[in-house]
Amino acid sequence: MNTTLSIVVPCYNESKNLDRLVSAFRDAIGSRKDIELVLVDNGSKDDTPQVMADLLDRPENAFARSVLVDVNQGYGYGILFGLRKSRGEYLAWTHADLQTPPEDVIRALDRLMQMPNPKHALVRGNRKGRPMFDQFFTSAMGWVASAALGGSYFDVNAQPKVFHHSLMQHMDEAPYDFTLDLYILYVASERKMDVELVDVRFDLRTEGESKGGGTLLGKYRLCKRTFGQIWKLRKSLKQSQRPFSTQHEEAEAPVDKRSAA
Repeated sequence: MNTTLSIVVPCYNESKNLDRLVSAFRDAIGSRKDIELVLVDNGSKDDTPQVMADLLDRPENAFARSVLVDVNQGYGYGILFGLRKSRGEYLAWTHADLQTPPEDVIRALDRLMQMPNPKHALVRGNRKGRPMFDQFFTSAMGWVASAALGGSYFDVNAQPKVFHHSLMQHMDEAPYDFTLDLYILYVASERKMDVELVDVRFDLRTEGESKGGGTLLGKYRLCKRTFGQIWKLRKSLKQSQRPFSTQHEEAEAPVDKRSAA
């Protein structure tokens, strides 16, 4: 049977959470044979590789497989690596912390398939039940991103993101860190894709350690990186709006197409 959906989950030092993670996805996927779970060992330094191997060796977990990133190069790199190794016609990513329940990923796919043109659409999560401070922080970042980029960029880091695999052709400049979430929404906006939100439940992490904006220091670092990505994208947007003759002249000069994320 062809694979309809590949769900990519980056795992960095998630050994304590893996059993619960795989079990939750097994329950959410149920008897469907057209969905695969792609666990990315994103250069873990704990016993994630062994725990993952033991779990995936069980017959009941045949819906899942793993891919290995030898050396961690960032959250975004792990996701991109997993997406490029996926077999599904449609792709998704979410987090290993289970703060977005796996059943909400399946609901997002169902919503995408109901849209007029699923191949030119993206469905993303809209988190419900978050702490007030986190909501305030996210809203502030959303206002800045929306004003700078001229679109709607609220709750950018909400999971999942679900889209047709053809969008990967436009992800060559994607960053390797947490700003990947902002980047794919920017690409979808530039390509005039239909973007819809699906409400998802937001749960607290119960095992392992947050790798993103779960702490004040994490929020500061995420904010700093996001602002850098916002201005980079804004610069790209301004360049694309210059007269054609100016763009043509600049195209003849050597261009560094990728800066380190």
